[in-house]
Amino acid sequence: MVQHPPVNRHFAKAMRANATDAERKLWSMLRGGRLAGLKFKRQVPMDGYIVDFVCFELRLIVEADGGQHGGSASDALRDRYFAEQGFRTLRFWNGDILNHPEGVWRIIEEAVQS
Repeated sequence: MVQHPPVNRHFAKAMRANATDAERKLWSMLRGGRLAGLKFKRQVPMDGYIVDFVCFELRLIVEADGGQHGGSASDALRDRYFAEQGFRTLRFWNGDILNHPEGVWRIIEEAVQS
C-alpha cells in the first residue's frame, strides 16, 4: 500500500467522527469481530481514496452510499481500481442499511463465505 498524505488521514478521522446514520449502523454490524471473527476497519485511506469499511484479511471493501453515488462514474473507476488490487467491493444504499439491515448482513455474510 501507498503511504497516505496526512490530509487523507485527518479527513478520514473527521469522517469517522461525523459518520452518517447508515455508516453507524453498518459499523455496529461489522465491528468487534461480529462477522465470523473478522476485523473490519472504518474510514480507511487507501491509495488516495477513503473506503468506508475494509477487511484486509479478505480484501473486502464495504461502502455505504447515499444518493450522490447513483450512477457515479468515479465510483465505477474506484471499484475497478480496487478490483485490480485484488479487493472486492460491496456497495449498499443507505436506505437499505437502515431499513433492511438483515438483508445487508446476509449479503456481506455470503461474500465472506465465498
